[in-house]
Amino acid sequence: MFTPAAKATAEKLGLTLGHPNLEEFAATLEELARANPNIIAVTSDSRGSGKLGPFGKALPKQLVEVGIAEQNLVGVTAGLAACGKKPFGVSPACFLTARSLEQIKNDVCYSDVPAVLAGISAGVSYGALGSTHHSLHDIATLRAIHNISIVVPADNFETHEAVRAAARAEHPVYLRFGKAPMYTLHKPDARFEIGKAITLREGTDAALIATGETVVHCLLAAAQLAERGIQCRVISMHTVKPLDVDAVLRAGRECRAVITAEEHSVHGGLGEACAAALLRAGVHVPFRIAGIPDEDTVTGAQADIFRHYGLSMEGLTATVTAALSRIGPI
Repeated sequence: MFTPAAKATAEKLGLTLGHPNLEEFAATLEELARANPNIIAVTSDSRGSGKLGPFGKALPKQLVEVGIAEQNLVGVTAGLAACGKKPFGVSPACFLTARSLEQIKNDVCYSDVPAVLAGISAGVSYGALGSTHHSLHDIATLRAIHNISIVVPADNFETHEAVRAAARAEHPVYLRFGKAPMYTLHKPDARFEIGKAITLREGTDAALIATGETVVHCLLAAAQLAERGIQCRVISMHTVKPLDVDAVLRAGRECRAVITAEEHSVHGGLGEACAAALLRAGVHVPFRIAGIPDEDTVTGAQADIFRHYGLSMEGLTATVTAALSRIGPI
């Protein structure tokens, strides 16, 4: 997923490479389920891809397998939640949020049950399998449905904390995970709260607001830009809904440009949520969305797709430079 230059920059920053967020999700869920028998994992032939094999062996009575039937998965998850259980419905994001949208809307959100839906292998994690397996619509789709939080962790720390927060939540939550091993981005004293962004780096030349697996690329781009004297703020917007509007407005008022980055369509995701927040508040600042454009999406490995669409360290560095060059000397 990372070019040699990106790996070298990560090493300079002292970042350590952990495991995929999915593995952290599964380990955290098992830890919680061992202490709370009401926590149930519901899978749609996704036990293996969701890294829940050890969970199933350790807690066979707390795992429900519905087969390749995502609509049933959401219905069963909602029913368990309505009966006092704390279920986590786990399925590939591309199918979970498309095939089961009506069940998510009616059975989970409109019924206001404390279910957790975990969209796994999200974005272009299944890149080589093509557009049928890309999940570039899920954030936009669920942003339009009332009464569900959307959380997209950027590293193992955020994943661990997000799963714990979701287990405590009294209303629906959607967790979104990719497949790549993730660098640890946070300091030991970092605090996580759903709805509150985390600033990873300060700066006022440009703000990079990102979510999920794009956050590390923004941090690496900021390090590259710092070598040219450009100081970028990097914000991990792990919660897309409810959005931390205050963090977005501060970035718009204090920085010369704002660039958002997401492993999602440029339509309806983090970028448009941030743009709407800035416009409603009357904050006018040069603004760019780095994401997947409205076209026949290319097929390939996740890293190749990131590079193609400017979501890599190099691409984001170029986007920031271009945005600042249009508003005067850097």
